[in-house]
Amino acid sequence: MTTPNGHKTGPHPYTTLDRTGRAMMARSTGGASPHAAAAAWTDWALHLARAPGRQLELAEHAMRSWAKLAAYAAGGASKNAPFVPRPEDHRFNHIGWAMPPFSLWQQSFLAVQDWWDRATEAPRGTSAHNAERVNFMARQALDVLSPSNSVLTNPEILQATMKQGGRNLAEGMKNAVADMVARATDTPVEVKSEFKVGKTLACTPGKVVYRNDLFELIQYSPQTDTVHPEPVLVVPAWIMKYYILDLRPENSLINYLVGQGFTVFAMSWVNPTEAHRDVALDDYRRQGVMAALDAVTTIVPDQKVHGCGYCLGGTILSIAAATMAREGDERLASITLLAAQTDFTEAGEIMLFLDESQVAFLEDMMWDRGYLEQDQMAGAFRALRSEDLIWSRAVRRYMLGEQEQDFDITVWNADATRMPARMHSEYLRGLFMENRLSSGRFAVDGQVIALKDIAAPMFVLGTEKDHIAPWHSVYKVTLFTDTELTFVLTKGGHNGGIVSEPGHRGRHYRIGHREPGASYMDPDSWFNRHERKGGSWWPEWAAWLAGKSGAKAKPPAMGAPKAGLPPLDPAPGSYVFQK
Repeated sequence: MTTPNGHKTGPHPYTTLDRTGRAMMARSTGGASPHAAAAAWTDWALHLARAPGRQLELAEHAMRSWAKLAAYAAGGASKNAPFVPRPEDHRFNHIGWAMPPFSLWQQSFLAVQDWWDRATEAPRGTSAHNAERVNFMARQALDVLSPSNSVLTNPEILQATMKQGGRNLAEGMKNAVADMVARATDTPVEVKSEFKVGKTLACTPGKVVYRNDLFELIQYSPQTDTVHPEPVLVVPAWIMKYYILDLRPENSLINYLVGQGFTVFAMSWVNPTEAHRDVALDDYRRQGVMAALDAVTTIVPDQKVHGCGYCLGGTILSIAAATMAREGDERLASITLLAAQTDFTEAGEIMLFLDESQVAFLEDMMWDRGYLEQDQMAGAFRALRSEDLIWSRAVRRYMLGEQEQDFDITVWNADATRMPARMHSEYLRGLFMENRLSSGRFAVDGQVIALKDIAAPMFVLGTEKDHIAPWHSVYKVTLFTDTELTFVLTKGGHNGGIVSEPGHRGRHYRIGHREPGASYMDPDSWFNRHERKGGSWWPEWAAWLAGKSGAKAKPPAMGAPKAGLPPLDPAPGSYVFQK
């Protein structure tokens, strides 16, 4: 196409050809940029090559490790193991790994792994990001060679094979064939489960009271005779389905809040298709958070709203709250951020997948389809814990012949969503790579917003073992806000730490309060100054919300038919079922 002046418009054919080629390559590599991997290895190798002292140190470390192995083998390889698996590595939990020769094979593998951990510590001049990526790739390669992956070198598999007469291997072969057929035909393997969305999961009673192209708004039915006048609006992440916050009735955070006398609304995001390719990050604020807030304040008029955001939902809630503060919109009674980041300089292991080459690769792949496939994001998260989420699963399924264990959170974890191309690109670049939100460069409607403008009290929660939103990163919101703030650090990971209902065994947390204008306290000092408490953090949050709320009164009606917000469908609505 050309303009009346003869200027060409739209993408140049050569550019389109380039993007088409890159999109095809991205599909063949599963979205991983080979250029980013090559650049990391080159950076690491060239700097190591010019460091003879470092090379000698690594050679000495290797010799010491082999000396330890030799002494271990000479002692019968049955006790005083010199190398220990990482706490999250469960591949060697079986008692058979303590007996030779399995113990020696295990220790040899761990010795090599230990050497690579040492070798990939960044040599002087090497990009720390590249060194971390090399370490990650080395671990991925080593995991393939782990003795736990072989029938003949894994005592657990051998024991099961002898006990079952090989039936486990036959069942494993059936599972492998079923998975290969499912991948080839792009159809999910049918898994029998007692957990069904709308029946045993996401089953807190309620009604969909608003729907647009991005989300459905669910209002939950009251469970108490009286409720606090200020409603709670839950903004979940749109990377996965919302019902991580509404699993079974016994461990549903939403159901718990309703039972504590709160009127709760929750957003259920659409699962994007190609039609959503041009949906922007700001659309999730305007047509998402702000549209939901407008609906809630229409149904419950003349009341402020407690906003609660989980993960990515907490980030967009923070952006919305800062924008509202700039514009003098005071409808938020409080803000709760659950495992949500506002600063991304320490954004955790997910940064291993992010640099200019990798993001450009993803953008080309999304340009082809208009969205990021569910498997791309889920696969990245699995790769961060490949020893457990990939290889241990493969051993159980293909060699022990076991079916997937039936857990509520496992069913939810398999229920991934797609990402609109434009939104995902803007999120990765503007927040993760450029960290605009906390550095004073994130603009809404052409004007920069500031988190320090937020005046509503905040309740912020991090989890101890979060590899998606590390708690040190979540804690950084204390650097960029001046309002009253309560910070809680709880046991568990990104999902398990949130699903921490009262009565959950082995749970603990720390809690601290910051007055407005108080001096900054670094995260490690905060950790050391706040004692660990046993139990769930949920009652702490419910009490905090109650303290920011008015006296209980009669529950509001479901929806607002006269205002154009009639109840539409029973909870959990229709968007949660989209595949």
